[in-house]
Amino acid sequence: MTDIFYNNKFIGTFDNPKDLIKKIRELRRKKVLPNVLNFEYVEEQDNFYIYTESGRVRRPLIVVENGKSKLTPDLIKKLREGEISWWDLVDMGIIEYLDAGEEENCLIALYEEDLTKEHTHLEISPLVIFGVQASLVPYGNHGPSSRLLRGVKMVSQSMGLYSTNFHLRMNTDTFLLHYPQKPIVKTITYDALHFEEHPDGQNIILAILSGEGYNMEDAIVMNKSSIDRGLFRATFFRPYEAAQLRYPGGQSDSIEIPDKDVSGYRTEEKYKFLEEDGIIAVESHVESGDVLIGKVSPPRFLSSLEELRLGINEKKDTSIVVRHGESGIVDMVILSENEEGDPLVRVNLRTPKIPEIGDKFTSRHGQKGVIGMVLSQEDMPFSSSGIVPDIVFNPHGIPSRMTVGHLLELLAGKVGALSGKYIDGTSFTAEDEKLLRKELFKLGFREDGMETFYNGKTGEIFKARVFVGNMFYMRLRHIVSNKIQARSTGPVQLLTRQPTEGKAKQGGLRLGEMEKDCFVAHGAALALKERFDSDKTIIPVCKNCGMVCYYNYMRGKYVCPVCGENAPIVPVEMSYAFKLLTDELKSLCIFPKIVVEEKM
Repeated sequence: MTDIFYNNKFIGTFDNPKDLIKKIRELRRKKVLPNVLNFEYVEEQDNFYIYTESGRVRRPLIVVENGKSKLTPDLIKKLREGEISWWDLVDMGIIEYLDAGEEENCLIALYEEDLTKEHTHLEISPLVIFGVQASLVPYGNHGPSSRLLRGVKMVSQSMGLYSTNFHLRMNTDTFLLHYPQKPIVKTITYDALHFEEHPDGQNIILAILSGEGYNMEDAIVMNKSSIDRGLFRATFFRPYEAAQLRYPGGQSDSIEIPDKDVSGYRTEEKYKFLEEDGIIAVESHVESGDVLIGKVSPPRFLSSLEELRLGINEKKDTSIVVRHGESGIVDMVILSENEEGDPLVRVNLRTPKIPEIGDKFTSRHGQKGVIGMVLSQEDMPFSSSGIVPDIVFNPHGIPSRMTVGHLLELLAGKVGALSGKYIDGTSFTAEDEKLLRKELFKLGFREDGMETFYNGKTGEIFKARVFVGNMFYMRLRHIVSNKIQARSTGPVQLLTRQPTEGKAKQGGLRLGEMEKDCFVAHGAALALKERFDSDKTIIPVCKNCGMVCYYNYMRGKYVCPVCGENAPIVPVEMSYAFKLLTDELKSLCIFPKIVVEEKM
């Protein structure tokens, strides 16, 4: 007997599960049982599960009976003319929603011509096996799944026109592509989602060619003249805000230009853009450290006993300044209120971002790379018809990745650009490669997309022909100017006395175990010592007992906590982090003895 579970609760047994499957399907299609009901028979366990609970992912499929689809041409015609709706098809038992469990007991065909008597359902479109973003990739069925997934991830990181009212919004850290375009090669999902109203890339001319080593390891060579003409130009928006908060006791912050007697006052130069109300003027060009909103806060915390005794009531400068390492133009200033009703000032800063070496770009096939060189147009390779590519892509990125869709898009894009039409690149139903080749040949080009190219620097003809075409490329939000980081001396952490971490804190880059191994392998011992000297300190150590000593200010000399004043004490250079470790060991009642020997 087969055990039957309803929403994971045991409700009884049944002797013939295959008959039960047929009966449930029949009753559900006749609307005796609810449409939300799904079932699953697990033969290995001999268990039958019925589900009606919410939260299950379900998808529509066309019902198949006796090897024929129930969605007939007559019904499709009525659907197109608006006589019946989608939900009418569901009510008629022609479209059925299945969950992941019920799919295990079904045989689903991708195409109608593949149907046999064993099949139970038919896909509405083979494209449905992809998600929404994966179906945006043209010729997605011509590449490995891993590359398709990378392409999907790239689409979500791309810059574009995220909103048409961007000039009225105060979004956090947003990018805006200046001249976004509709892709020449697109899928039906673009039309279904109205994706073209928010395009996220540009159509460029791409040549597959080694660029003198500057495009090795996924890098790309870009045409400087294309950048000068506005290719992939973008703007980065960053909002800053300050609230005039109220505190217990009737005190509150004040948005104003701080006086010179305020604690923490910056140089006069930093406040030069502020207007009379203490808020920066729109369209001001500001650099790192410039004040955007002048703000003075009351003394909330007594910093010392002296202030309490003397009754000092000094205000503190808590102005909002431009982040370290950033600059830009003040785009918009908004005066508003927060939830508590306190006055709120928001300033939007815009920074133009022109493509430069290190900025990241990608196609829709997961072929991502950064700019390795920006070449002037006169130095770029050019075709026999005088076409200069915008990007030179490395051919070594194609064979191992097997992204055939990348090559097909180049070919289709070339046909679309020359014939002035959009090409359908929808996976499984895209325009056939053979037809594209014939059309390209009719347009006066070689059918394989190859062209004769010349070296822009020497004028010599290349021995091999170059594959060139039009492609939809995207600029990603990973911009080198937002990531570049360097420091010499600067702030340190209080506990370890090592440099702070992170770009925002003006921190350094951590040198770990593996980086240390690289320095050792290179024989760069002095560079290693320089890096490890970041928290160098000199500690007095007793030669007898190996304990860290302390300085007695009353007597003006070092004293060993174990051996006393007359102990032999020597200064030892060590990392402050190591000294901290010895202190922590002492707190655990462990005796960390430092054995001191004479320096060789």
